[in-house]
Amino acid sequence: MRALITLPPEPIAVPEDNPELDRIRAAYGRRKTNVPAGRYDRIQHAQLLMLQEREQAVAALLRRAGFESLRGLRILDVGCGMGATLRQLLDYDAEPARLFGLDLLCDRVEVARKLAPHLQFFCGNAGEMPFPDGSFDVVLQFAVFTSILESTLKQAMANEILRVLERGGNFIWYDFIRDNPANPDVRGIGRAEIYRMFPGCSIQLRRITLAPPIARRIAHFSALAYFSLAQFRPLCSHFLGLIHKH
Repeated sequence: MRALITLPPEPIAVPEDNPELDRIRAAYGRRKTNVPAGRYDRIQHAQLLMLQEREQAVAALLRRAGFESLRGLRILDVGCGMGATLRQLLDYDAEPARLFGLDLLCDRVEVARKLAPHLQFFCGNAGEMPFPDGSFDVVLQFAVFTSILESTLKQAMANEILRVLERGGNFIWYDFIRDNPANPDVRGIGRAEIYRMFPGCSIQLRRITLAPPIARRIAHFSALAYFSLAQFRPLCSHFLGLIHKH
């Protein structure tokens, strides 16, 4: 059994002032008023179908990588938000004592702690993580890197993810491929940039998730239409990837 990670009760302080970190905080603050209420609620037709498609794809990715269970694995979710992904991993036999979440937005971390006090959530900058080298068997990020516009910070995060992964560990990537013309606060990340950020790793990428503008138009009428169109990869907006550290 892999050893538990030993950390002080609150190892991460609120990050120091940094223009890019400040910009990200401000962008998420604007989303509270700019994004229609309930758009990302699971009960919404399109959101539910996108989440179901992603969960199926991630489960298939894990099976192909040889995982039959997440029991015993030390797992970190970078950009964990309010902890929904980590809570879902409990259904895959992940152990609460081995689940960690990190997010820049402290108000989200506070909610995550209230919803799942038996998991470990911390507020901090993923470009400077406090965890020891090789702390985790699996690291996840879902739509975090595209929120970072500064290449230096993106690379610092990539370096930190590889540092805290143990040798032979896996990083699960899920993020936008292209820019969103309606949202200047995000920038798509293509295949070549992913390979540059994680040199020396084995990388598998596939396109998933029907582009949200299309999904929102058809999901209300037909789940079958959604999943059928999602098989046409040029219409998909995200890369799902497994990045293996040798």
